[in-house]
Amino acid sequence: MPGCTVYECFGAGQHVTQGTYGGRSWRESPELAREMFAVFPVVRHLHELLTYLTEALALPAARPVHAELQAARDDVALLTDADPATILTVDVAALRGRVGPLLGRASSLTRTAGPRHRDADLVGARLRDADLRGADLRGAYLLGADLRGADLRQADLLGADLRGARLDGADLTGALFLTPPQVASARGDRTTRLPTPLVAPAHW
Repeated sequence: MPGCTVYECFGAGQHVTQGTYGGRSWRESPELAREMFAVFPVVRHLHELLTYLTEALALPAARPVHAELQAARDDVALLTDADPATILTVDVAALRGRVGPLLGRASSLTRTAGPRHRDADLVGARLRDADLRGADLRGAYLLGADLRGADLRQADLLGADLRGARLDGADLTGALFLTPPQVASARGDRTTRLPTPLVAPAHW
């Protein structure tokens, strides 16, 4: 079932169980359930941010902001290792507000100038064979969009909604901040080119 492959916790589940709670499970310790269920989504957000920051730090062209990216990553990593009470005080929105601009700067330093479609409503858009190299597609709504054969090399896809988007034959080589859930929610085929280390979902 394709829908089952879309969800991704970015390793938060294992971290909460094995790290935050030292191997204890809410099944064996039901008194922990309410707290663990509240801690988990916060840690998931933290792990997602770590994924983006780690990717940004691997971009050679983003070297001018590497120090700031590393500092932000260290801070987020420290929070993931905190005790439950501390984790529950994390202001996720404020943290994203701090990290987002840093990722944006890393993206701008890395991408060639391309179309700007940030937060754009492109639901069902006909973009077959479109030249979207280096495009800013952050937060764009691309549900059901026809991107077959589109050139999306180095496009910034952070937070883009790709549910049901057609990616057959599309080239996403070097696309930035593309995650497994985004890929799994789209529709591609064996000719779709994905950035390393992403792999095509089994249901394509």
